[in-house]
Amino acid sequence: MARVFDLERRTTEFAKAVIRVCKNLPRNSMNDRLIGQVVGASGSIGANYREANDALGKKDFILRLKIARREAKESHHWLELILEANTNKESEIKPLINEAGELKNILSSIIAKSE
Repeated sequence: MARVFDLERRTTEFAKAVIRVCKNLPRNSMNDRLIGQVVGASGSIGANYREANDALGKKDFILRLKIARREAKESHHWLELILEANTNKESEIKPLINEAGELKNILSSIIAKSE
């Protein structure tokens, strides 16, 4: 996944990459459940980051960032489970797991500097 330093764009690109990978997973009851979870969580990272950028004040800014970070952690979790259920897709899923971790770390850094 290409590195994008505009965090709004980067979070959107992450969610799009998750969608692209999930569209190519086999359809079954297990994957359907996991896909629903990860698509929701990955999209929420960017949505909450954007809300943070339009925050009503410092407390609201930090709260929105913490929600975005929580969604990044959740995305990481669901991607690990998707990998477990689809070990043949490791080359596609591993970079997403890494990106979810990087997004969490970036958001944690912004939170620490803002508090």
